[in-house]
Amino acid sequence: MRISVSDAKAQLTELVRRAEAGDEIILTRHGQAAARLVAVKRKPLDAAARRQLLEEIRAAGSAQASPGPSAARSQDFLYDEYGLPK
Repeated sequence: MRISVSDAKAQLTELVRRAEAGDEIILTRHGQAAARLVAVKRKPLDAAARRQLLEEIRAAGSAQASPGPSAARSQDFLYDEYGLPK
């Protein structure tokens, strides 16, 4: 099925249902194919694969963590030594 992007906006829920059912939905812009709407197929992960994925996410997160300023003192620059706004 081919449908313009502007027409698809009004029918998005129905188009998603059709894509999930296996229909191929081609979105067009100015008569030219611009995108294809397809269903996402996820395979279930077993326990070992889930554990490995979680470990990879944890490792990536800890590698990017930086301490930064303390939240308790993060806006001290806005106030003078007496606690009044500058």
